[in-house]
Amino acid sequence: MNRKSIALLKQLFAANQINEELIAELRLDERKGVQQLVERYDRQKQKDQDLEKKFAEMCLYENRIYDNGCTYIAGMDEAGRGPLAGPVVAAAVILPRDFTLLGLNDSKQLNEATRNQFFDIIKKQAVSYGISVISNQKIDEINIFEATKLAMYEAVNQLDPIPDHILIDAVRLADLPCSSEAIVKGDQKSISIAAASILAKVTRDQIMKKIHTEFPYYDFASNMGYGTKHHLDMLLQYGISPYHRKSYAPVSNAAK
Repeated sequence: MNRKSIALLKQLFAANQINEELIAELRLDERKGVQQLVERYDRQKQKDQDLEKKFAEMCLYENRIYDNGCTYIAGMDEAGRGPLAGPVVAAAVILPRDFTLLGLNDSKQLNEATRNQFFDIIKKQAVSYGISVISNQKIDEINIFEATKLAMYEAVNQLDPIPDHILIDAVRLADLPCSSEAIVKGDQKSISIAAASILAKVTRDQIMKKIHTEFPYYDFASNMGYGTKHHLDMLLQYGISPYHRKSYAPVSNAAK
């Protein structure tokens, strides 16, 4: 048997020029380097299968709704209810029926690089999306729950076409332009909600990084406005910024 060198095999693996016939041949090759390549191939294949299975599970809500005759399904989620500073952001998105993005999940489950990559893909491939940003001043005026709902209404009103059904992460909303349902931990169960969660979080993270350039000592670029120990220490040392939520106890206490 004319065996390929390990260097050549590594090139073929790197270029994804591998088929099952070659893998079957390599499984009989006793060279340690070859067996390591095969093991790596098997691990990647299993990972891909797991991602495909997870993605299929996250399409179950959408598929049921499509089967009921709906054409446009929107997912909706928010980011930033808990932080001490910055806005709350909501996003709504309608994905095409054939949309596929393996690894799509709750934005908090993904690293920043993957979130940013998926953010661009979702915006490019979406049928429509809307993003609403509600300031910390408005949060203080009407409270965070009402501000979150306001952001969601504004986001869904940006959609064109109007959705036939909306899947929302946990929050129940009335007076929507179509039927809707709230799903607990929906960003882990629905691709539409997961996509919205990524649009909302990446948008908010970008805003917090810009605010960081104005007030670097709070370290908003890392904590995104959440009450980390460093953030709380800086509140005591420097007081509050124009972006802090005065209606939140740690902020109001620091302002005294």
